[in-house]
Amino acid sequence: MARRTTKNPPPEDFEEHILDIDVRDEMRSSFLEYAYSVIYSRALPDARDGLKPVQRRILYTMNDMGLRPDRGHVKSARVVGEVMGRLHPHGDSAIYDALVRMAQPWSMRLPFIDGHGNFGSPDDSPAAMRYTECRMAPAAVAMTESIDEETVDFKPNYDSRELEPSVLPSAIPNLIVNGTTGIAVGMATNIAPHNLVEVVQALRHLIKHPTATVDDLMRFIPGPDLPTGGKIVGLDGIRDAYETGRGTFRMRATARIENITPRKKGIVVTELPYGVGTEKIVEKIKSLVQAKKLQGISDIKDLTDRDKGLHLVIEVKNGINPEALLAQLYRQTPMEDSFGINTVALVDGQPRTLGLKELLEVFLGHRFDVVRRRTVFRRGKAADRLHLVDGLLIAILDIDEVIQVIRSSDNAAAARERLIEIFDLSEVQADYILDMPLRRLTKFSRIELEKEQEELRRRIEELDAILADEAVLRKVVSDELAEVAKTYGTPRRTVLLESSGVATKAAEVPLEVADDPCLVFLSSTGLLARTSAEEPPGTGGARTRHDAIISTVRTTARGEVGVITSRGRLLRLGVLELPTLPPTANHPHLSGGLPLSEFLSLEQGERVLCLQSLATDGPGLALGTAQGVVKRVNPEVLTRDEWDVISLKDGDEVVGAVELATGTEELCFITSEAQLLHFGADQVRPQGRTGGGIAGVRLADGQRVAWFGAVDGTGATGDDQVVVVTASGSSTALPGTEAGSVKVTPFEEYPGKGRGTGGVRCHRFLKGEDAIVFAWAGRGPARAAAASGAPIDLPEPTGRRDGSGTPSPQPIAACASPVVPSVPPTHVEG
Repeated sequence: MARRTTKNPPPEDFEEHILDIDVRDEMRSSFLEYAYSVIYSRALPDARDGLKPVQRRILYTMNDMGLRPDRGHVKSARVVGEVMGRLHPHGDSAIYDALVRMAQPWSMRLPFIDGHGNFGSPDDSPAAMRYTECRMAPAAVAMTESIDEETVDFKPNYDSRELEPSVLPSAIPNLIVNGTTGIAVGMATNIAPHNLVEVVQALRHLIKHPTATVDDLMRFIPGPDLPTGGKIVGLDGIRDAYETGRGTFRMRATARIENITPRKKGIVVTELPYGVGTEKIVEKIKSLVQAKKLQGISDIKDLTDRDKGLHLVIEVKNGINPEALLAQLYRQTPMEDSFGINTVALVDGQPRTLGLKELLEVFLGHRFDVVRRRTVFRRGKAADRLHLVDGLLIAILDIDEVIQVIRSSDNAAAARERLIEIFDLSEVQADYILDMPLRRLTKFSRIELEKEQEELRRRIEELDAILADEAVLRKVVSDELAEVAKTYGTPRRTVLLESSGVATKAAEVPLEVADDPCLVFLSSTGLLARTSAEEPPGTGGARTRHDAIISTVRTTARGEVGVITSRGRLLRLGVLELPTLPPTANHPHLSGGLPLSEFLSLEQGERVLCLQSLATDGPGLALGTAQGVVKRVNPEVLTRDEWDVISLKDGDEVVGAVELATGTEELCFITSEAQLLHFGADQVRPQGRTGGGIAGVRLADGQRVAWFGAVDGTGATGDDQVVVVTASGSSTALPGTEAGSVKVTPFEEYPGKGRGTGGVRCHRFLKGEDAIVFAWAGRGPARAAAASGAPIDLPEPTGRRDGSGTPSPQPIAACASPVVPSVPPTHVEG
């Protein structure tokens, strides 16, 4: 038993009250109250807006304070004090910690706070709140937009003196985009961040197809997209998490082996797993070296700065295989770490474990409710204003009589009653007329009022249509989500790998490799790999989970290949460093490949276009630039690691390159204004590396080449015929965010024209479209892939060469033929 003492001390009659209670009952009651508070008021997010209470209160308070992105920063301490005083009955450190996390780009995939000052790093804590400043980031505006239009419910704050929103309108699917982590009592949540554009594509697909399965949604969301980039190894755990709400995947740092001095190699780390900092890596490596558990490292340098970003250099001792050392680093240090997904969130006030589809459905249900309530609010406002405008128009028609009635009335109340009786007005209309200055009642005002009346009636009809038809409501939500993706979307940062790649045991990395024939492949997501035999991997006809081969070249295991970039550079690449695929695998994608960044150092904005053999015979290489220049390059003996293969003018870049097989192929340009020109490769005289090329296609002002390549339709019939794939859209849209309208046309529909001409029309733009955003030509049936590598269905080929396209489910990033050619060298198509 325990005794609880209560005191009620009246000065004149002091008496002590002692209550005997059971300790078990007291502990049970107190613990349940504490657990309830932690679960519902602290640790778990709401599945609708993805925010914990403290985060919601911070954004709501900043919105009330007017700290919008176009305003100046204010002290963080001011925001923390306002949140703590008005809404959050806890310590200032908890509020500031939540504010800081929402401002850190390595913690949030889409930050909500624009921080000014020292907001920390993955290894260091931020400065005190009296030293930092903050304001709302643009994405935070979308979270609080229309909150003043009765779109969400409000509840009393901790002392019932103010009201706070129970949830934000949240135009952004925050829970799945930014993820969250929290530890409650008896439960926890840990959700990985994702790419906004991919999530919006899945949401719009779910709006159109409510019965879509998890596999259908994974075509749009193949996996998490972590703020720090890196790689995700193994997709089975992700599939489990999307199905059941629980799963595990492994994150791996992005590292490449390069020469840091003429005689020494090093491992350069440019991206780390989510939540891992450089200091943690350095500390772990030093402890392993001191304990003699890690051999072969001579030095480690952290060269990270604001300009280059993360740059950790691990110097390798001479005589040590860097590939084997890198495998050990992945295995023994946090350069490879695991992430356990546990999708627990509050749904209707109750904690639930949610799969991918349930997460998306809860958010969509919230958005449907927000848009419906917003529409009701706006309709009410429009109807109220229309009622006043109708009364004003009545008054204007009889303005003289209205003035006479008002002048002859003893007081305002009498004037109101007479106006209501004589002109059949409502009390609201009569009061409004009495309060209005006479200068408003002019002929010009009548024109304005009639125009406003018509606009209000049209607006009310539109709002009534939304409320009356569920399909219209769903379309409004879908269109608003598309606008959110267009405004705030960014390209994918994390590479998805189905197999472990180089994460093998060091003992399995051979010291000597036979110089056997092999094929080197480049995928649409920038993955490189090679086969261990001369034959390519079986491609079959089945669909793949992600990725497609866009370039291949024949060489040997100890040989070298060339890589052509958009800056007109040819970079040498050793084949021995590439991961090996089994030759009999039925994978038309590089599931075990590694990113280009593992092997090459590219300049900012530079892109890899294709692979090329370094043979000194054959018809050579053909290049096409954005300004319509074409060049054939004679094959030469290359003795350096890097060469310029074309002299580019200022502002120009290479958009396509192809190694010719016979020299009789058709070179093809497709421009942004939807013009297609093709001509024989024999019309272009070969030049040396220093040549600048010759005129290829004539461009209008402000236009550029969207695609260049070579096609050979000899002997192609049926599904094997050469086709042209074009996608139209807006030239002002963020690249990779607009799906556009796609059309597939047989190449034979386009007649050849002379070099240097404008070609023929290949695509007709629809309303809102003014440019070709993607183009490709090659042997069909064409295989299209998104930026994430997910396959995209293409429409059937049409014979109309200048017809318009059909809407694509998501933006196309690459196209390729379904079967890897078996005769060298391979055409690079796309």
